[in-house]
Amino acid sequence: MLARSAFVAAAVAIATAVFLLPPASRLSWNSEEAVADMILANATIYTADPTWPFAEAMAVRAGRVLSVGGYDSVKKLKGRHTFELNLSGNVVLPGFIDSHVHFIDGGLQLARVPLRGVRSKDDFINRVKEAVRDKHHGQWVFGGGWNNDFWGGDFPTAAWLDDISPDNPVWLSRMDGHMGIGNSLAMRIAGIDKNTNNPIGGTIMKTPEGEPTGLLVDAAMKLVFDVIPQVSIHQRRDALLRASRHALMRGVTTVVDVGSYFPGQSEKQSWEDFTDVYEWAHSTKKMIMRVCLFFPMPTWSRVSELIHDKGRLLSQWIHLGGVKAFLDGSLGSSSALFYEHYKDDPQSYGLQLVDLDNLLNTTLESDKSGLQVAIHAIGDKANDMLLSMFDKVVDLNGMKDHRFRIEHAQHLAPGAAKCFGKHGIIASVQPDHLLDDADSAGKKIGIKRAERSSYLFRSLLDGGAHLAFGSDWPVSDINPLQAIQTAISRKPPGWEVPWIPTERLTLDDSLKAHTISAAYACFLDNVLGSLSEGKYADFVVLPCTSWNEFSSDIPNHVLATYVNGKQAYP
Repeated sequence: MLARSAFVAAAVAIATAVFLLPPASRLSWNSEEAVADMILANATIYTADPTWPFAEAMAVRAGRVLSVGGYDSVKKLKGRHTFELNLSGNVVLPGFIDSHVHFIDGGLQLARVPLRGVRSKDDFINRVKEAVRDKHHGQWVFGGGWNNDFWGGDFPTAAWLDDISPDNPVWLSRMDGHMGIGNSLAMRIAGIDKNTNNPIGGTIMKTPEGEPTGLLVDAAMKLVFDVIPQVSIHQRRDALLRASRHALMRGVTTVVDVGSYFPGQSEKQSWEDFTDVYEWAHSTKKMIMRVCLFFPMPTWSRVSELIHDKGRLLSQWIHLGGVKAFLDGSLGSSSALFYEHYKDDPQSYGLQLVDLDNLLNTTLESDKSGLQVAIHAIGDKANDMLLSMFDKVVDLNGMKDHRFRIEHAQHLAPGAAKCFGKHGIIASVQPDHLLDDADSAGKKIGIKRAERSSYLFRSLLDGGAHLAFGSDWPVSDINPLQAIQTAISRKPPGWEVPWIPTERLTLDDSLKAHTISAAYACFLDNVLGSLSEGKYADFVVLPCTSWNEFSSDIPNHVLATYVNGKQAYP
């Protein structure tokens, strides 16, 4: 196995070798007389390309794959200045694509109160208390990632926070982003009291006496968002760079950023992130990995005009993907829309966050203008509503390569998985979410319903859906290797048996869902997703030294990440 220090030395050598190439040799990667900048030799390369699934060598030129195959054929592309890296059998995979992230939010969260994995009320309070110590009087305290199911199910309340933060407003988002808790000071600043009514598409949780508990669900969160000081441009730019480094550390070379657009939140933030952060990073050459951007669907005409003016590819780094909307909320916040009521709340079937006729009309216009449409649906009723709506869109707009996306497709009614194949709908799913929901879904909707409907990856594939894996970071952490392991085993921590074992995937299915299928899901399969000739040379090197070792024991980290054939991590 190649040591980590060898990769650092290799990065310097590769950069030097490319710099020393004469100008004429930098012109075209596909020239008949092309010479490789770098050759990977003695490797175990999984290409994700069915025409040549495995290879032992790969040549890279000008950031693209020049050739892949046996060493005897690839070495013919070696020139005087070609750097050859002998991997001693190490497994190489295409760079992972995370199909669903809130990228800048994730970067911001890395610098806030970390509540993911907290398993007790005391730990929750202590982490916030520690953060408050570093704040000035009146300064907001932010955090996120908490999951009440980890400590028994009770929701936090403002009372948990008031004694430790009397002079600082606090806002802590739940892991799914569909609920948050604020202290009493934050509620007062937002003007929320017993007389405040629930907004459309949201809920202000209250005590039996009618007093706000501090919990806000979906659109109700906007009441607090409207009074939170805006995050500075400098902080958001730092967040992008921080997020990029974090993703590369996990082997992710491309993300689909669905933006800072949540129920109850203004569409304005996503556009400010584009102009103030992404365009800045592009113009100042700060981009170190690839992003595909989705914008709030209500702004579809602005997206269409932007693409008309600038094209879909701003550069090799930034791709303008399409538009995103929400139909329902989340399971953990009891706002995912189901046919049957929640087991722990017989009066609730979840929330429909938008008017379906308005959603249909906006989808029709977006699709007509050539934009890819991605819509969030978690509950079984919400997913059925979307599948029926996409039928109408095809009937009215005609057959074409729509590549409609349903984000999450988490709980499906019987027979729904087969409907995805009718129009080749993409199921953009997050395997690691099931690690949290395996224990809690039964409590929320009943064990039988949960086992019949949850995370039906195998059924979706068999029904003709295109699977694209993602993390929903910062809801779950970016960790493709763990997600692949989860999809294969479906064993949450502490479980000895799989949850719904019939829905397990093979290693090959899971790898493709994080590479070539994920690239297809955002119209980038012509340049990304597989180690095929002409595509970008984005790849990861694993610590495993054989395919058998990798397939029998998937590692929890990557050894190195390359973008454009250059080492980007470590």
